[in-house]
Amino acid sequence: MSDTLPRHAQTVIIGGGSIGTNTAYHLTKLGHRDVVVLEQGQLTSGTTWHAAGLIVAGLLKSEAECAIYTHGRDLYANLEAETGLPTGFREVGYLQIATNQERLHEMRRVAAFMRRFGINNHEVSVREAQDMFPIGDLSDVVGAFYIPEDGRANPVDLTMSLAKGARMGGARIFEGVRVDEILAKNATATGVRTADGQVITAENVVICGGMWSRQLGEKHGVNLPLQAAEHYYLITESIPGLPRDLPVLEDPSTYTYYREEVGGMMLGLFEPGAAAWKLDGIPDDFQFGEIEPDWDRVGPDLEKAYSRVPETMNYGVKKLFCGPESFAPDLAPLVGPTPELRNLWVACGMNSLGILNGAGTGMTLAHWIVDGLPPIDVTGINVNRFTKCEATPAFRRDRTPELLGKLFGQHFHNEGFKTARDVKRSVLHDRLKANGAYFAEGHGWEMPDWFAPTPEQAKIEKLSWFRQNWFDWHAEEHRAAREDVIVMDMSTMSCFLVEGPHACALMSRLSCNEVDVELGRVVYTAWTNERGGFEADLTVTRLAQDKYMVVVGENSHGHTEMRMRRHIEDGEFVVITDVTFARTQINVHGPKSRELLQRISGADLSNEGFPFMSAREIDVGYANVLAYRVTFIGELGWELHVPTVHAVQTYDLIKQAGADLGLRDAGMQTLNSLRLEKAYRDFGLDVDNTDNPIEAGLGFAVKLDKPGGFIGRDALAQIKAQGTPKTRMLQFLLKDPEPLIYGNEMIYLGDKQVGYIQIGGYGHSLGGAVGIGFAELSEPLTAQIVNESNWFIEIADVRYPAIASLKPLYDPGMEKIKC
Repeated sequence: MSDTLPRHAQTVIIGGGSIGTNTAYHLTKLGHRDVVVLEQGQLTSGTTWHAAGLIVAGLLKSEAECAIYTHGRDLYANLEAETGLPTGFREVGYLQIATNQERLHEMRRVAAFMRRFGINNHEVSVREAQDMFPIGDLSDVVGAFYIPEDGRANPVDLTMSLAKGARMGGARIFEGVRVDEILAKNATATGVRTADGQVITAENVVICGGMWSRQLGEKHGVNLPLQAAEHYYLITESIPGLPRDLPVLEDPSTYTYYREEVGGMMLGLFEPGAAAWKLDGIPDDFQFGEIEPDWDRVGPDLEKAYSRVPETMNYGVKKLFCGPESFAPDLAPLVGPTPELRNLWVACGMNSLGILNGAGTGMTLAHWIVDGLPPIDVTGINVNRFTKCEATPAFRRDRTPELLGKLFGQHFHNEGFKTARDVKRSVLHDRLKANGAYFAEGHGWEMPDWFAPTPEQAKIEKLSWFRQNWFDWHAEEHRAAREDVIVMDMSTMSCFLVEGPHACALMSRLSCNEVDVELGRVVYTAWTNERGGFEADLTVTRLAQDKYMVVVGENSHGHTEMRMRRHIEDGEFVVITDVTFARTQINVHGPKSRELLQRISGADLSNEGFPFMSAREIDVGYANVLAYRVTFIGELGWELHVPTVHAVQTYDLIKQAGADLGLRDAGMQTLNSLRLEKAYRDFGLDVDNTDNPIEAGLGFAVKLDKPGGFIGRDALAQIKAQGTPKTRMLQFLLKDPEPLIYGNEMIYLGDKQVGYIQIGGYGHSLGGAVGIGFAELSEPLTAQIVNESNWFIEIADVRYPAIASLKPLYDPGMEKIKC
């Protein structure tokens, strides 16, 4: 092969580690053979070379995570046979232990979900675990799970085998070539320029630069909020009799993994209170590099790690290794097309799991590039989910120390991040805090989760998978919404003004529902891709002939804006303005909401004067606000979009006017429980890009015959023509009022597993836990089957009888919201 760089390639990949070689390998498997990989040092010289090479599942809580993991495990097990180069892959097994009942409960919840997607995760006795890992002290262990097919590989050998596989498919790989610049024209990547000035033009450029990715992207205005952190492992001297095929052991109580290494024991730390490394940027010449270990800082963590394998203290330390690994702010990878430049793609931020997740990530990105759409749900890993706030040095400095321990420790359903908080705060924040708000963090926002009777009580006394101290306070908020009136700060909702002579054309092209409507009409709609899969669910409101307001959840901010901008066609004039921070959204809902608002507004709020799904500008006190008569909780009410300068005064006025009406502040826990009683869908939580509106029960908002059609119309028409779907989203209510569901619980029709719950909450009005999820049969899932069958929800190995329904179990006739 010639060492001369080509002048052009179909795709140029920057980075020759696990992710870069995996992406090249998978592109060639799809027939995309004109691929060039540029590595600034040698293959694996960044962080791949010092990876532990673990091919273990952990606790996987989404279909996408399971798909990424299983693809990699299966590929690595067979790659040597394809390429002829060894990978070092061995099925030694993977053992996870629990030292308390909460952790064991979590493992039981998740294991059933993993088994559904082909991962043989099953519970074993403590005695069996001790026999598998005889060098360990498991005296405090209360339970364990084991995956026999999991194992380990040699990271360098594996990457070289992938590189050979990519070359066999036509890819060209060049070492010692650093990319200095990503070339672009008209906001489109067109190629790269190397450090010595050579130019390669390309249809696609892919950043797989690991911990260098952030600074490369930053040079070109591309937001990749990654930060390197110190990562430690210790290798002991050889231990006589230590089995070579000792299973990998993971212990969240010590934040450590354990495995055999050349006759000794490797203790790998994911310690709480980790240290960020090189905030200002990673040196280009840092190849096969190590960091001087900070013995004083990690000493206590090592002591805890040794406590699980105390016998190893009788042997010397062969190596205490410290090397950098890059981490993302939410511990999920950054994958996909960048919002800033067309034809620029990224796959980075593997959070120390680059070997484990490299193959699945490379497969996903390769399909995305070649097919135009990803093969799995990417809502949780899409690079467009971040804002620039998370890339600031201060944010990276503060958040990174928490990430390693958060990745490896014990987890709870409502445990958030403690660091890098107060990034985005509503102007009502101090008012809400004084009223007892407990704040959770979501996409940088401080979000009122629930309200305590006093500010001093606004804390979680003990994290648990069972009822926590705030449960009854949340129940009171829920009942107030159903019986009286609540006020909610929903400033986290993202809002975009879409204006111009072609605004209607753009909105119609994107929307499944008809949006060419009369002024003041609020339209609920899905946006879908060419396969009919969701890309958003939101409201589109026509404010003027050439002016719309788009309102979407905070988790879809970047994706929604990117989708709008990418679908403006040549010759069209549309201006998109992000007005999220210019207004404060205050929701007033409940049977007494009209009475409350009528006290402080002169507007006609009657059903005739202000009908459901309409928007008007009304006066509230001294302010003029844009009011929407819509609901996400299933009660009469309004969303008030208040200019920020009037927000505090408006909130105070609402509180004063509703004092004798039973008015309560309500948080996100109550929003979730209320909307689940109504079975309202939420993109990114319940439905994703692999689901479609027909099967999700939103066919009423899909207008297949609207003039001009819409993106995804043909795919949805084909699905609709097939008749009653075999897969349908159902609502479930547990008959037993005690258990709680959160998501990933298995759905059973009789004794047959047919799906899983997407998300759950507690239906205080319905008297039990409630959730929604897809059930899949081999025959059409008719209303008769739904209504007349025996349904069960499995929680931590226990099956509970449930009611299933196609219609909302609360107010199925929609009478309350239209009164």
